[in-house]
Amino acid sequence: MTNHDAWAIQKTILQMEFPFIVLKSLQFALFRTYGIPTISTLLLKTSQLSDSTTSFKRYADTGTLIGEFMAFEPSSERSQTAIARTKYLHKGYRASGKILEDDMLYTLSLFALEPIRFVRLFEWREMTEMERCAVGTYWKSLGDALGISYETLPSGKNGFQDGIHWLEEVHAWAEQYEVQHMKPHPRNKEIADKTIDVLVYNLPGFMKPLGVYFVSFLMDDRLREAMMIDRPPAFFSAVFASIFQIRKLYLRYLALPRPEFMRLDVFTEKPNKHGRNFVLTYEGAPFYVQPTIWNRWGPTAWLKWAAGQPLPGDDGDKYYPQGYYTPDLGPKYFEGKGHKEVETIRDSLKEQRTGQCPFL
Repeated sequence: MTNHDAWAIQKTILQMEFPFIVLKSLQFALFRTYGIPTISTLLLKTSQLSDSTTSFKRYADTGTLIGEFMAFEPSSERSQTAIARTKYLHKGYRASGKILEDDMLYTLSLFALEPIRFVRLFEWREMTEMERCAVGTYWKSLGDALGISYETLPSGKNGFQDGIHWLEEVHAWAEQYEVQHMKPHPRNKEIADKTIDVLVYNLPGFMKPLGVYFVSFLMDDRLREAMMIDRPPAFFSAVFASIFQIRKLYLRYLALPRPEFMRLDVFTEKPNKHGRNFVLTYEGAPFYVQPTIWNRWGPTAWLKWAAGQPLPGDDGDKYYPQGYYTPDLGPKYFEGKGHKEVETIRDSLKEQRTGQCPFL
């Protein structure tokens, strides 16, 4: 399977097959990393999630970068630019040892493993072997592009057979890594609380405690313990489990296949005249959302206005209503920096990342 084939299959999984659950799984993949003290400690030191004024932007920037290289084919300039910017943002921290290489591999593994796990637990069917192979192939290739080493895996030096083989080894490694490193820590708790604030942002105030219960319900015992978060009351756990079971039955036996016009599109396909793109769907603050008449006066906008939440275009340039420029994504202090280095990395990716099979 080529990387381009894997990307196309994975995009169908995200856009058409399981859009809600896969999107949530990717959010929780990032959330799960905060159960590792070395990761949560770095985030607190950089203040990107410890400060509510930056946590929403950090969440938006991370989602946009990941979404950009998932939404567009591996050989495209948009995908390669997003990967180059991600690699640039991590470079200094990796060189100084502030980001451990094992933490990089662990984070990568979660973006491959969590969608498969969430689909198995909460969707109307499991992923097929072909779909799992595509997920493994895609994320293995992305790890290559980001310069993540696989030498700690049994076949890391000799090579993997295919995406399934890579998934099996990275799953076993990540499981052992969590046993050793996912431990309760006050910093984990602090980061978790700030992130949960983002995840339940759209809920009315009286429903936010229920949203916290739901987030806790989606966690397994190990993560919940590491985050120092209480298990939801048994009644609410039973309600959430019942809702998911009813949803499974409805989708399996009553729902029609999703039509193309209902696919999940997260970004505009083409940049505007200023070279900027827009986010089409958002859950937190309206970063990078175009302040169109629909976005400011449509039904969703009225609900957000009634809840006292900002709309696209509010507060001047605070939420970047002009859209995002991928080489500027990241913490505020990185804006306008690293453009030449990002371009150099992207030029290298153009030669290396052409959609070929990553196992040859």
